[in-house]
Amino acid sequence: MTDAVQHDDFDSGLKPLWMRAQAGDEAAYREALSRIAARLRSYFSRRLFALPDDVEDLVQETLLALHQYRGTYDPAVPVSAWVHAIARHKLVDLLRRRGRREALNEPLDELAEDQHPAAAPDEQPARRDLALLLATLPAAQRLAIVLTRIEGLSVAEAAQRGGVSVSALKVQVHRGLKRLAELVRSEP
Repeated sequence: MTDAVQHDDFDSGLKPLWMRAQAGDEAAYREALSRIAARLRSYFSRRLFALPDDVEDLVQETLLALHQYRGTYDPAVPVSAWVHAIARHKLVDLLRRRGRREALNEPLDELAEDQHPAAAPDEQPARRDLALLLATLPAAQRLAIVLTRIEGLSVAEAAQRGGVSVSALKVQVHRGLKRLAELVRSEP
């Protein structure tokens, strides 16, 4: 089956679902988002083969944008074209963010041995302070922060290790970081 035929089949099956979803049919909306999510995973996986951990986050960001902007959909346009335009913008945003972040960091493995930064003399007290702050958090928030921010796991990996959904893990990280910020601000 050619790509054009697959695209037409996808769009012809998606359009009636999307139109019913736009009219308030929740089951049609769930089914449409499920089909779109599968298509987005394929789209982003092909483009982010070097960044596989970002695929699911980008799928979720795009689905959220589709939800937020569903009122802007023009029925004269194929649903897949509208979805693709939003997905492309999300992909460009991710690549810009990554490019800026990575441009600021010089990889340590490319530095000569004498150029590596020395450990700060007060590093151990900082670790102890962090451990004390983390100990004040509920276990789920503490685990989410340790896995994502300290161990550096992707959200999907941390969710799997923690035995929770990706969205639940994101909520725990957000709430935990918010609580830590409050604790740090309140200290004299």
